[in-house]
Amino acid sequence: MTTPPFETVTADDIRAVSAQLGRPARNVVGIAARCVCGAPTVVSTAPRLDDGTPFPTFYYLTHPAATAAVSTLEATRVMNEFNDDLAADAELLAAYAAAHAAYLADRESIAVVPEIANISAGGMPVRVKCLHALVGHALAAGPGVNPIGDRALERAAWSPTVCQCDPDSEQPAVAGE
Repeated sequence: MTTPPFETVTADDIRAVSAQLGRPARNVVGIAARCVCGAPTVVSTAPRLDDGTPFPTFYYLTHPAATAAVSTLEATRVMNEFNDDLAADAELLAAYAAAHAAYLADRESIAVVPEIANISAGGMPVRVKCLHALVGHALAAGPGVNPIGDRALERAAWSPTVCQCDPDSEQPAVAGE
């Protein structure tokens, strides 16, 4: 099995993610994507939490500006449009199913949890349920892996190439600043 695309998590990362979430971060196994300033944007979470609970959401969007933009996008009911696109486009549906398989492979490279076998996130492989999870996967895996996550990123009022971190937060700054 391959190793999922993430960096080793540090104590500073955990502090930053906890500040982003407004609660203690739990069971983070890596940082899957970062803001251009270096702040965590997507974390990878253990497939089984410390209390034994199965947790299917391996890629978790934490960046406040990103989560706000995706929430706003969800409020426009774009998920209905994306579901219609999946129903009408066999090629898109196949690419989305491949994204589901890639997500499962990443998670299972950390741990296999029978209770969540074949369950990924965001509605994959046949519907769109949660853009936060799909955008998290798209940011972690890179362009072209999750077509619905990519489409959502294109439509969101947030970009991974522009820092929108709160300068008053405890998130790390770009080296040299």
